[in-house]
Amino acid sequence: MSRFTKILVVSPLADGRSWVLREEFGYDVEELGSDDKINVPEGFMTDFASVPRPLWWLFPRWGRYGNAAVIHDFCYWEQSRSRKQADDIFLEAMGVLGVRKLTRYILYLSVRIFGCLAWKSSSRKKDSGWNKIVSETPKKSVETWRNHMLPAK
Repeated sequence: MSRFTKILVVSPLADGRSWVLREEFGYDVEELGSDDKINVPEGFMTDFASVPRPLWWLFPRWGRYGNAAVIHDFCYWEQSRSRKQADDIFLEAMGVLGVRKLTRYILYLSVRIFGCLAWKSSSRKKDSGWNKIVSETPKKSVETWRNHMLPAK
């Protein structure tokens, strides 16, 4: 069975939606000790689950699926795998976390249907010089992703 390699350690940013990883975080795909690993570096910024605000009462941005959402966010940013592979890993990781089957499949189908928008957005942002992996971890609670992610002018 798959597993997460460490506990997730994050800090919120001042925008109220973004979090930055304070330590590297990872996931072994398909089975424990697999050669297929996802290593999310310290400094990666995530919004956890990109659920539309009107649905937060049902599917909050952070829930039992939070760790899986971070892995999924990173896969969408890195794009070293196909979008389908990233979505399948999200589904698998939610299962590892014990997310209820109905919730897992609703979230999985949502990313399969609407994830193309986030996938394309990540690609455009990277091409424009944006980076969701900060070189220096924010130190002040008033900092936002904009302080770190926007391209240099």
